[in-house]
Amino acid sequence: MTLAPSSTSTAVKPARAAGTATAAGAGPAVARRQLGRYLRDWRTQAGLTIAEAARLMEWGASTLQRLEKGQADRIRSLDIQELCRIYGIPDDLRDALTGLAQQSPGPSWWHAHGEVIPEDFDLYPGIEAIAAELSCYQPELVPPLLQTPDYARALLRLARPSADDVELDHRVQVRVQRQAVLTRKSPARLTAVVHEAVLRRIVGCPKVMAAQLRQLADTSTRPNVTVLVLPFAAGLPVGEQTGAFTVLRFGAGAGRTVEPPLVHVAGFTGDLYLERPQDVARFEAAHDCLRHYALDAQASRRMLRQAAKEYAAQAGHIGR
Repeated sequence: MTLAPSSTSTAVKPARAAGTATAAGAGPAVARRQLGRYLRDWRTQAGLTIAEAARLMEWGASTLQRLEKGQADRIRSLDIQELCRIYGIPDDLRDALTGLAQQSPGPSWWHAHGEVIPEDFDLYPGIEAIAAELSCYQPELVPPLLQTPDYARALLRLARPSADDVELDHRVQVRVQRQAVLTRKSPARLTAVVHEAVLRRIVGCPKVMAAQLRQLADTSTRPNVTVLVLPFAAGLPVGEQTGAFTVLRFGAGAGRTVEPPLVHVAGFTGDLYLERPQDVARFEAAHDCLRHYALDAQASRRMLRQAAKEYAAQAGHIGR
């Protein structure tokens, strides 16, 4: 998997002077592992073995191996910049990778958009792409992995009113490409609980909603995808607002260490990543509760198809 930088990335000033080392255990585990994956992918693209790249850095091969596995004890900004030069990594992505290397230790991580790491560098899709299982709850919107291009475009047009059609096309393409995690060989397993409000809130227009809900119902027939609707009548099962969240679980692949489960909470100004077992367990329990009070898969599909028919009728009426 080649991870190319976004064409709209912008450089930012590093938070620390280049060359300073972070503390032992540099960066939270999420950032360290993702940094390692990016460096491994770009090294492979450059046609270098670990031994060759390590020799160019005047390192032992084991040092680079630890860095690529997210296990390095110390990470220097200058070292990341030199690896980026060797691998031919563009400047905007270099700034992003340097930002990842500068993150502070901790069991959770708040990734503020535009701080240290460039605003348009989205870390999450790279993590999502290697997940074996995803459990999400969406109280407001269709989950990104299940959005149609038109639904995604309508949202992005509102979120980025100054974007031109070229930028919107790019962003829609990136969002749609993320959905390959559900259709690849050995696809990820997705269990999505969506609130009934998602069905009733119009995004775009009735025609867009009709197509979106039909696709949502159709996709839920795949063996690896479950979509459950939490009806208004269920009230507030958890007893408090959780907001949208995704629990990700990872399998062990060839040459890849087993990674602990992770919770991702997308925010308006940044993303929260949680790895502490007690935090993950609490979100898993919340998802179990929401799933218990949701309609079953067949009843959810019926509600989705009925809502799609209603939107299609509205679209036909408007078109007359």
